Amino acid sequence: MKINFFNIRKDKVAKQSKIEALVNEFTGTFNLLEKTDLNVLTDNKIGAFYIECNIKAKDVVEKGSIDVPLDPDNQSEYRANRQVVENNPAYHKMIEDAKDGRVFCNIIAEYNTKFEFERPLKIIGGQHRYLAIESALDDNINEYHGIKVYFGLDTNQRLDVQLISNTNIAVSNDLLDRMFETVKGPELRNWCQEVGILEAGEDFADKKQRGSQISVRGARSLILNYLEGKKIPDKKFNNLKTNPILPATGSVDKNWEIVRNNQEIWKDEILKKVGKAFGNLIKAQRDYFKSKKSKNFEFADKALSYSTLSAWAYVAGVLHKNDVRLKRHFDLSKITNTDPLNSAILAKGRHKTDPENYRGLGTRTDPKDRGRLAELFFTQTDKGDGINKKLVDLAVQKYYLKDAMLTVKEMEKNL
Repeated sequence: MKINFFNIRKDKVAKQSKIEALVNEFTGTFNLLEKTDLNVLTDNKIGAFYIECNIKAKDVVEKGSIDVPLDPDNQSEYRANRQVVENNPAYHKMIEDAKDGRVFCNIIAEYNTKFEFERPLKIIGGQHRYLAIESALDDNINEYHGIKVYFGLDTNQRLDVQLISNTNIAVSNDLLDRMFETVKGPELRNWCQEVGILEAGEDFADKKQRGSQISVRGARSLILNYLEGKKIPDKKFNNLKTNPILPATGSVDKNWEIVRNNQEIWKDEILKKVGKAFGNLIKAQRDYFKSKKSKNFEFADKALSYSTLSAWAYVAGVLHKNDVRLKRHFDLSKITNTDPLNSAILAKGRHKTDPENYRGLGTRTDPKDRGRLAELFFTQTDKGDGINKKLVDLAVQKYYLKDAMLTVKEMEKNL
């Protein structure tokens, strides 16, 4: 077979012989429709080499895999692909079409024999189509399918290809965050596993939904808000702006990049205690509703709502030097007469300015909700008796009183 290279950059010419050897190896392994000529193209945005070809379903299934790590050298146990959506009507239609002889195209793959040698075709875009092809093959439907195959990718190129291959489907920001974080390294995941927010070997959620584990955005928010809260002296809490933050999602967050590049952050023992305490809160909240056999998933996952999570971590930062109040904050997870966050009471927490469809504290992610919860968590540590209706009502009023007071002070400065 003749292999032709097109559009190759001058700085990539040195790789041509290596890529040609990989392509020759690939053509000797797979049953391609292309028998005489094969064109190798270059994506000059990232300098990646690829071919577009047609491969028999039997080869795609038997020598292909959708169980693909983003970083096979350093983090081989963690996957970049989203979970398969088995209950999606479009997916069921895809399976039916495949059994009727439908030919699929634009499946994205990497030829890589460094791991799982028997299945060198690593599917990184089109996993639902792959499964449809697999299902049809069980009925002896063995069509040619269009595959775009990359060769010799490094980790950054692999990330880029995965992102591009997923732009034609609804990809969650949580999955994008997870992919970006995986490329940067395992530090955040390792930290979450160490403190018990994630189980050993567990990865971040690829989409925030009921019952899911913490997302990358949630984990970042926990750490960033703790650090943000540390800037506020606990004795001045009632007189300063106390605004928990939310990091960007689906893109790079500059503040997080600065924090994660400081390797000392992963050794911070107080931060580890914060992580363990929050892991206990997640577990206690879920265990309460599990013991009641309740299907109220919103209440069970209340600790992982972004407003709750960010405010809780922020207050932990404010109290990092106040051992007594910090212990009361951490001990919230030990409340036993109701769920630690008393979700039913939070649901009734509101202000006269709230819209009619407002469902209570911890249901939105706006600064107002985060700020009111910060007041609640801080005030709870006065006595450490847990969350109740009077405390929620007081926290809401304190939020608006502080906001008005700070607004007046700002106006006085501008006179």
